[in-house]
Amino acid sequence: MSEPVARPRPEAPLHGGLPRRLAAPLGALAAATSAFGLLGAVDPNEPGHYPVCPLLHLTGLFCPACGGLRSAHAVAHGDLGAALGANALAVAGYAACAVFWAVWASRAARGRRTAGPRPRAVHWWALGGLLLVFTVVRNLPFGSGLAP
Repeated sequence: MSEPVARPRPEAPLHGGLPRRLAAPLGALAAATSAFGLLGAVDPNEPGHYPVCPLLHLTGLFCPACGGLRSAHAVAHGDLGAALGANALAVAGYAACAVFWAVWASRAARGRRTAGPRPRAVHWWALGGLLLVFTVVRNLPFGSGLAP
């Protein structure tokens, strides 16, 4: 006896009008725009505006997020070179978030389900490994180009 073949179910369109379907993506866009607007207005390069990184303060080591605020400030001002110099991994994260948002908004506008496949444990381990390697390399002499 053969096993039944799993057939993909057709994707059912979401209910609700366009404004309702786009409410969540547009809300997320408004939040991200507000955050980048604040970082564009309040310069993290000037001391006293934002708290210091506890890891850097206590150990002198850069964490994977060190330079992230300066990176976002540079992105808000359109200076991609300075953004990459402050935290290249953060810039890659901003770009990935923009792509994911565009897919989410596009699917919502067309009335399609917006939940994609959930990340598996291997994806989380890979992300953790990337952050660990980035952190170690930026704290070594040959990786000083990745330091903020």
